[in-house]
Amino acid sequence: QVQLVESGGGSVQSGGSLRLSCTVSGVPFDMYDVSWYRRVPGSERVLVASISNGARTGKYADSVKGRFTISRDNAKNALYLQMTGLKPEDTAVYYCYACFALSDCTGGIYWGQGTQVTVSS
Repeated sequence: QVQLVESGGGSVQSGGSLRLSCTVSGVPFDMYDVSWYRRVPGSERVLVASISNGARTGKYADSVKGRFTISRDNAKNALYLQMTGLKPEDTAVYYCYACFALSDCTGGIYWGQGTQVTVSS
């Protein structure tokens, strides 16, 4: 059974920091591209940051560039999102996402259950 379990969400004031974690089980993590998405009520999920299976650095949405850092630890089957300089507009439910890299992410797609991040002004 494949599981993606997020943790680390919470409430912070504007300018604060949070670190999200996602632990992946049931698949060979090092063969998966992984990402963080977020969704606000009434909107679709949008990509925040992604890191491919063999990469050391990630790609970012313009809205978070310079403030968020995505990383992965293949030995721990874990994905992270370090968020600094948080703004009220970062408030959303954040989701961990994994897809099978060798399928060009057309298959083996999995989502976590989401973790709430709330930033107050």
